Amino acid sequence: MNNEQNNLQMLRVRANDIRADIISMLGQSGSGHPGGSLSAADIVAALYFGVMRIDPRDPRKSDRDRFILSKGHAAPVLYAALAQRGYFSREELSTLRKLGSRLQGHPDMNKLPGVEMSTGSLGQGLSVANGIALAGKLDGLDYRVYVLMGDGENQEGQIWEAAMAAAHYKLDNVTAFLDHNKLQIDGPIEEVMSPEPLADKWRAFGWDVQVIDGHDMEQILQALEKASAVQGRPQMIVAETVKGKGISFMENMAGWHGVAPKPEETQKALEELKALGDG
Repeated sequence: MNNEQNNLQMLRVRANDIRADIISMLGQSGSGHPGGSLSAADIVAALYFGVMRIDPRDPRKSDRDRFILSKGHAAPVLYAALAQRGYFSREELSTLRKLGSRLQGHPDMNKLPGVEMSTGSLGQGLSVANGIALAGKLDGLDYRVYVLMGDGENQEGQIWEAAMAAAHYKLDNVTAFLDHNKLQIDGPIEEVMSPEPLADKWRAFGWDVQVIDGHDMEQILQALEKASAVQGRPQMIVAETVKGKGISFMENMAGWHGVAPKPEETQKALEELKALGDG
């Protein structure tokens, strides 16, 4: 393998490890959100292990890149990435949602290093990212701000106000991902309240838009590289994903939006992920 192939393989392994940590911590906690955490694992692995300029030894470094998990209920994918990246011990993942734990059901920036914003009330993440990005421009810092949103979250009006503002202020240091798994807690997004056509809407709001396979690591990296070269416009990467990705009995099932696996389901899921990693 050449260096590029080695890097792709490393990132795929990381994404699989993140999924295994998601399943393990949810199985132990007995509550949480597996579906949308699993669908975002490849994106988060690419950012934390392949792209973002960050230093776990100095988590508040002024020129660090920032990641905002706008769909805060997918906290397990963020916690797994932060632990594997070295912000805290992976052993702490077992405390998810326990009393006194730093790893609550939604991320808390005041408790856990590496969390840039306390999120959970849907629709707010992009507004926060805009503020951070604008501050970077005013301060003359060249960091980038990455945002991960859910497609059901795009039913929120605040998202579209923020989309308009980002284009107006030419925030080309904002790159957003849309985890387009097409399901939310109540079912398909098109049945609950269709936000489609999403890619066309973001283009109409003045964003540079790419549509990719959100589970193809090579496409994710290429999209991020292309986004970093865009000038004068924020970038949206619509990532076509599968809710519950990697677990056969969770994939494309809205019922796994916010239900933790039982012990036997946890074991089966981990066995499936191990087989994927060995394959």
